[in-house]
Amino acid sequence: MNIRRLRPTTALVGAAALGLTTLTACSSDVGDGRTDGKLDVVASFYPLQFLAQRIGGNAIHVSSLTKPGVEPHDLEISPRQTADLSKAGLVVYLKGLQPSVDRAIGQAEPKHVADAASYTTLEDHGTEVEGDHGGADAGGHGGEGGHGGEGEKGHEGHAHSGDAAADPHIWLDPVRYAQVAKGVGKALEKADPDHATTYKKNTTALVKELTTLDQDFRSGLKDRSSDTFITTHAAFGYLAERYGLRQEAISGLDPESEPSPARIKGLHSVAKKDKVNTVFFETLVSDRTAKTLAGDLHLRTDVLDPIEGIGDKSKGDDYIQVMRSNLKALQKALGTK
Repeated sequence: MNIRRLRPTTALVGAAALGLTTLTACSSDVGDGRTDGKLDVVASFYPLQFLAQRIGGNAIHVSSLTKPGVEPHDLEISPRQTADLSKAGLVVYLKGLQPSVDRAIGQAEPKHVADAASYTTLEDHGTEVEGDHGGADAGGHGGEGGHGGEGEKGHEGHAHSGDAAADPHIWLDPVRYAQVAKGVGKALEKADPDHATTYKKNTTALVKELTTLDQDFRSGLKDRSSDTFITTHAAFGYLAERYGLRQEAISGLDPESEPSPARIKGLHSVAKKDKVNTVFFETLVSDRTAKTLAGDLHLRTDVLDPIEGIGDKSKGDDYIQVMRSNLKALQKALGTK
């Protein structure tokens, strides 16, 4: 009798449980790396988040491990974030830039992983990097750095300092960044073949936009009065090589490293010899050393953004806009005509 009375209740509970399971499956496809039927993509930091968003469009959900305003080199991954990586449909990262991310991916072992460093070439850079001025249209200053095609064969800059190490800042060279975009597009196609056509179309459009950006840097930096720029940390080596410039960084590849007295003395000499008029600083790290150096040399200061994140101080809402702001800053500092 009691059993008979409980049957309708049991049926209702079962139906409710079934409905809840169905709802959960629709909103979050557990184990499938999807939410609401869209691929869940986790990017390690902003430049890769930008690529994923532009290529994935409305077919994916994108999140970033590095929150706005956080210096990506300093990121520490929590156990919960590590666990979440194992559930992602695709993880996009740059091996070597964020050691905590590298470790977390090794522990989580997500099904689909895209390493941006594997889609292009990394070079050893230090505080001093000089591009090749022997390009076809060099004309004294403003050469293309001897780059042809996609720019890697026969493309060699010169890292003069003894602190050279593998430089992860590949996104600041539009040509290399386009190569990474193609790789991320292929990774999305593999992780989500149902939307492969969308990913191919969006990749093509983004690569075209990056090609235009590269051309604008080439033409915009011609006919300059100087090749040398001083910046906070050595993030712009690939950009310097691409456009025949000379990067002189206060710190090395690590933005938190402190320059030695010898380095500061060397920058004084470089600034006077090469008639540098600007010391660049960044938005996510302290500008104290850059402004002190500029004050000692009676030079102006300006922002040259490594675009490791977009925040309130960024001169633009996305990668393309901030890169164009960087171009204007370089044109002013290098005396383009």
